[in-house]
Amino acid sequence: MQREEVKSKQAEGVLFDTHVIANPANTREWIVFFKKGAGRSFFLVDQQEQVESFADLNGLIEELRQLGIKGAEIHI
Repeated sequence: MQREEVKSKQAEGVLFDTHVIANPANTREWIVFFKKGAGRSFFLVDQQEQVESFADLNGLIEELRQLGIKGAEIHI
């Protein structure tokens, strides 16, 4: 799910569980995973539909705030 989609869904009142997890391809980076009802889930992706990864957890948390996410579960 791209940033614009996340913002749009948040504005519509759509709720999903947000999880921050270590990137399996590089455990020094973090990725964002959104869980929605009925077994649907999405990763935060860029314009090329590639999963976004973040080297800095603090920067990632700020990014989530800008997207309108008020809570996230962090898995370490």
